[in-house]
Amino acid sequence: MNKKILIVDDDPRNIFALKLTLKARGYQMESSLMAHDAIELLKGDGGIGIVLMDMMMPEMDGYEAIRIIRSTPSISNIPVIAVTAQAMPEDRQKCLDAGAQDYISKPIDVDDLISIIEKYV
Repeated sequence: MNKKILIVDDDPRNIFALKLTLKARGYQMESSLMAHDAIELLKGDGGIGIVLMDMMMPEMDGYEAIRIIRSTPSISNIPVIAVTAQAMPEDRQKCLDAGAQDYISKPIDVDDLISIIEKYV
């Protein structure tokens, strides 16, 4: 079981809060403020077991990043959880259509997040 999680979010406060919460539960953490940096990190680090991907980021949004992850053979099987402030049913489906395994909306309920993570690690 690989308990290393990559958080991809353009807001350092979100990264800090998630890292603090998940580290307390025994997870190892990596983070990236930019999607393209996260993709390079995934390509170079075989130890990441799951990605929490913010969907609304500058330069490259989470949808594009997930599509790139899914089309890159060396990282295509890493589970990606979409994290978004968009909470409409069609937003969830859009995330899943991009290649996310699951979806959670902000503000994040920690118990829900842990339940989702536990399905994939």
